Amino acid sequence: MKEWAKAFYLSPAWRACRDAYAASVGGLCERHYARGEYVAGVIVHHKVHLTPANINDPSVSLNWDNLELVCRDCHAIEHLRARRRYVVGEGGRVIAPPVEENF
Repeated sequence: MKEWAKAFYLSPAWRACRDAYAASVGGLCERHYARGEYVAGVIVHHKVHLTPANINDPSVSLNWDNLELVCRDCHAIEHLRARRRYVVGEGGRVIAPPVEENF
């Protein structure tokens, strides 16, 4: 967990939101369920990833429309996919995104 996110992820507001959201979708990984597979969901994922700039905005951090219950495998795939986004900088140079160690 990133240092700037610890207070949020340990807060009663997030824990209540997370638990209520997971219960509302039946505790199953939403991505697997959409394919007709039944796999337990264990991580409530933010579709719009949290940043230091938006973590205190409840319309992002606590909004159920921005949440998705996923299994560990789907969460890892999501974050690996996000890491592979490259940017083209000045002069056409390809700039690799920084690699995050924690999800």
